Amino acid sequence: MEQRTQDTKITSVLEENFMPYAMSVIVSRSIPEIDGLKPAHRKLLYTMYKMGLLNGNRTKSANIVGQTMKLNPHGDAAIYETMVRLARGNESLLHPLVDSKGNFGKVYSRYMAYAASRYTEAKLDPICAEFFRDIDEDTVDFVDNYDGTMKEPTLLPTSFPHILTSPNTGIAVSMASNICSFNLRELCETTIALIKNPEHDLLETLKAPDFPTGGYLIYNKDALSEIYETGRGSFRLRAKWNYDKKQSLIEVTEIPYTTTVEAIKDKIVDLFKAGKLKEINDIRDESDKTGLKLTIDLKRSTDPDKLMAFLYSVTPLEASFPANFNILIASTPRVMGVREILTEWVSWRTECIARRVYFNLEKMREKYHLLDGLQKILLDIDKAIAIIRETEEDADVIPNLMIGFGIDEVQAEYIADIRLRNINKEYILKRTNELTALEKEIAENEAILKDRKKIKKIIIKELEDVAKKYGKDRLTEILYEDDIEKVEVVREVPDYPCTLFLSKSGYFKKITPQSLRMSGEQKFKEGDSLLCSFEANNKDELLIFTDKAQVYKTSASAFEDTKASALGTYLPAALSMDPGETPVALVFPRDYSGFLLFIFENGKVARVDMAAYQTKTNRRRLTNAYSNKSPLVACLAPTKESEFVMYSEGNRALSVKSSLLTSKPTRDNQGIQIMKLKSTDKISSVAYLSESPIKEASRYRARSFPAAGALLKDSDSGDPTFLGE
Repeated sequence: MEQRTQDTKITSVLEENFMPYAMSVIVSRSIPEIDGLKPAHRKLLYTMYKMGLLNGNRTKSANIVGQTMKLNPHGDAAIYETMVRLARGNESLLHPLVDSKGNFGKVYSRYMAYAASRYTEAKLDPICAEFFRDIDEDTVDFVDNYDGTMKEPTLLPTSFPHILTSPNTGIAVSMASNICSFNLRELCETTIALIKNPEHDLLETLKAPDFPTGGYLIYNKDALSEIYETGRGSFRLRAKWNYDKKQSLIEVTEIPYTTTVEAIKDKIVDLFKAGKLKEINDIRDESDKTGLKLTIDLKRSTDPDKLMAFLYSVTPLEASFPANFNILIASTPRVMGVREILTEWVSWRTECIARRVYFNLEKMREKYHLLDGLQKILLDIDKAIAIIRETEEDADVIPNLMIGFGIDEVQAEYIADIRLRNINKEYILKRTNELTALEKEIAENEAILKDRKKIKKIIIKELEDVAKKYGKDRLTEILYEDDIEKVEVVREVPDYPCTLFLSKSGYFKKITPQSLRMSGEQKFKEGDSLLCSFEANNKDELLIFTDKAQVYKTSASAFEDTKASALGTYLPAALSMDPGETPVALVFPRDYSGFLLFIFENGKVARVDMAAYQTKTNRRRLTNAYSNKSPLVACLAPTKESEFVMYSEGNRALSVKSSLLTSKPTRDNQGIQIMKLKSTDKISSVAYLSESPIKEASRYRARSFPAAGALLKDSDSGDPTFLGE
């Protein structure tokens, strides 16, 4: 009862504390909204706008960070990191939002760190005028900041679909967002086309994503169509390079947005150390203020095209961008395709403009009302002066003007506040002549509010202006798959002796003889131990059998050399095994001419031709690798006919010669009953006779099968090298 109460309390804590936290992370931190900004971005930009940094001079970043803390209480470091990513100097956005001065690091390098906020300066980039142009015209809602001392906007009324012009990544609780950037000019053109025709083919105008780091995008129409329609999918990005034949070197100048120059360099160095890359002499990161440059010195006679084709396949020089267009719409996360996002943005922008028009319309109506009252005193200014002069009490001036001219209190206040020098016909006529123009403007704005098509024309005009003023040419070049030259890459795999170790939990190690001599004890995870070890060569092919009756085909060369002190490679992850699947045996097929012996708990043994596992295609996994009718105890792959011992939990042993078993070509045959077992008994382990402690082998041999075996004598007991424990 006490435990049950405790469980209830834990459930209550999760519901009352964790769920609100999860929602806060999703709604207030990690997922961008329709204006393309997360709360941290919006608070920073709005603070800079209120500081006058849209048109003013730059100020110290530390000053901006300090002011932003009035809206964002998460700390100065987090605020400054937000500014760094938005800065022009960081080069992480196609259209930076912060005009920076000083060292703001580089998005393509993890070592080129940004300077402290006290050293750098910043202001808003000119494109931010499109964020704040009509923010003071009631286009968006304002709410209290965290301590209720000031107001802040819930969204910024961007005049273009900023949500798709800036790459944006966010990880919330149980969900994430990963939005790629598009070319501003193409995006504005596409939005206009979509407003005019909702069935517009997006691929006609929005060719493909565009990234600030340039490079190539490998064009796949089906993949892009899926992203445009569903918001999910992936596409490949590839680095740009050029070859200097005179100096025999390759210069990489643009890389995929998803990687860094250090990640590429480290991978190439690892390949070189592993002996898998012998065509290069040196690799240097020569990136500087002028831009990125990764230089690879080649050995003479190296074919640069073949080398780069290989590097594209094994390094981040070619990488995938996984798109996940998860956006907050009315505080609800939604995964939307490009078409749906643009449609949603147009709808939201339509509402912004309608609010702006209504705000200005009310201002015009107020002004018209005042001028209308002024017009009523035009023909008798002297009467107005007389009323004011003859009124004894100041409080009676307004009521007397209202009675004398038939105007309301607001109009009377306006007239009473006119300066003495402006009480002349010229001034009053100028003001009242504005009535005609105001009447026309009021009628036009009322017509706009009644007709959404006119609002959409305003959106189109604004998009055309933005594209003309801020549009740039593409940085990421489109590379069509058909134009990619197919270069056959044949890599020479180095061959050398090694020792392979496989643990019971599925950890695999490949250790060279030199490293093995220098090593101490083999390291295993707590509760893990050695399953088997073999001497092999790096080129040897491997068959890895699992407890799910499947076999995975790989080779020793597919794994990096390691040390005894390391845990090794976790095979279930490396070979993409099914959940819960564990390796139980490692076999060398060599030329697929031998046979395998599968010993099961029920006492059956199946002899299967090794050729049954040979495939013409490069299949990595074979199902039904052996019978799953009874759990597998051991898998033996003797190089010649041999004798093995089966041990039962009932302390019996039976010695069996493999030559007495008949091979079958089917992998999943159930085998034949070799050891007769009681209903409560089962096979516990298997060992080769030569590796067992048995001295009197004849005692445990049988003339026919199935046989019950013989009780183990004390003299034959010991610690054999068991297989399949």
